[in-house]
Amino acid sequence: MDLHLELRPDVIAAVGRRAGLERALREAVRDGRLAPGERLPATRRLAEELGVSRNTVKAAYDQLVAEGFLTARQGSGTRVASLPAPEAGPAEAAARAREPRFDLRPGSPDVGAFPAAAWLRALRRAIASAPSLAYDYGDPRGRIELRTALSGYLGRARGVVAPPERIVITSGYVQGLALLTRVLDGSTLAMEDPGLPFHREVVRRNGGRVVPVPVDERGLLVEELGDAAAVVVTPAHQYPTGVTLHPGRRRALGDWARARDALVVEDDYDGEFRYDRQPVGALQGMAPGQVVYLGTASKTLGPALRLGWMVLPPHLVDAVADAKLHSDHHTETIGQLALAELIDSHAYDRHVRASRLRYRRRRDLLVDRLGGRRGVHGIAAGLHALVEVADEADVVARAEAAGLAVGRLGDHWHTPGATGRPQGLVVGYGTPRERAYPQALEVLAGVLGRDA
Repeated sequence: MDLHLELRPDVIAAVGRRAGLERALREAVRDGRLAPGERLPATRRLAEELGVSRNTVKAAYDQLVAEGFLTARQGSGTRVASLPAPEAGPAEAAARAREPRFDLRPGSPDVGAFPAAAWLRALRRAIASAPSLAYDYGDPRGRIELRTALSGYLGRARGVVAPPERIVITSGYVQGLALLTRVLDGSTLAMEDPGLPFHREVVRRNGGRVVPVPVDERGLLVEELGDAAAVVVTPAHQYPTGVTLHPGRRRALGDWARARDALVVEDDYDGEFRYDRQPVGALQGMAPGQVVYLGTASKTLGPALRLGWMVLPPHLVDAVADAKLHSDHHTETIGQLALAELIDSHAYDRHVRASRLRYRRRRDLLVDRLGGRRGVHGIAAGLHALVEVADEADVVARAEAAGLAVGRLGDHWHTPGATGRPQGLVVGYGTPRERAYPQALEVLAGVLGRDA
């Protein structure tokens, strides 16, 4: 039985393992993930799954029995108690009414699979070995422990040329994009069309000018780049079309950057997840002097950690570090140290491999349930697929009526509403809980069946 307990590291660090487990169980009961009458695992089994002591689990169970969240009877085990439904105000009731039963929108991983036990072990080791100065203001580029660990990991896993002195740790991808835009100081950035609207807005709000560049079945059309100072690309798995940048286009992009002394900004948001072959190496490995590589733990671990990294050409390191200093001084230190421990112990690699297998199974279920439907793209990699439809608005309306949330391709164009463009659904398969995912696919298949 998978309880999908969300043992948040910040909570564990603040209140301890027993209180953190109590809080996670309360939240699971309150939000319905643990249904009334559902039997909980034996204390020994749950302790093994979570990497805590049996006494910790027993104490948490006893506390929640005393509070009325759980019941315990001899021979019947520990079960979830029936609780009265909380009264909801008008705004809360309206918000709940709008919540979908099934969420296949792209953008997030399966946060229920966060490696809480491994993270806690890494956190304990990091805190135990951290020097006292680790709790003071630090280097805006980030902790040397994490930059060194990332240097090795990115080199072996993504083919990135990443000396520690060229790495800057950020609070996620968005901050990295914002810092770079500020350093480029009002320059024109070319961005893929279609692409993520939020990222375009990040560039604009930090003083950059955005111009669209079309994407076809081979990726970005390099010949359309013109005189932009930089181009932001998702070469491993273009968002949202799902195509991988063709080898010829990769070479042409490097040639374009060198000829014009321009930058390629590589958003490697889900590059570790490839299902038909080994992951395609990062573009940065071909032209490290022209490529700014941006990576993040948001898809491999979870967005809540707010840990990202930039690998920069030498001439940009000082300027980006200065922008980081005047943005938030530095990214929080303890999470950096914990991630460094996770990487150095190879627990990070093991988690990525396990995640790749889990997402491949989900991808396979999606493909199987759609029954060989034509016009399904991007299934070789990543956490989402693009499904072509004849009438996007109609299909999305039917999906909403069935309690299913999906992404719309139409929301991703630089000029929404233009006619003659492909229409489709952007279907994410990272977010749903394991138990809900097959049902979500049933609803999706039913909605798409009427579009055939």
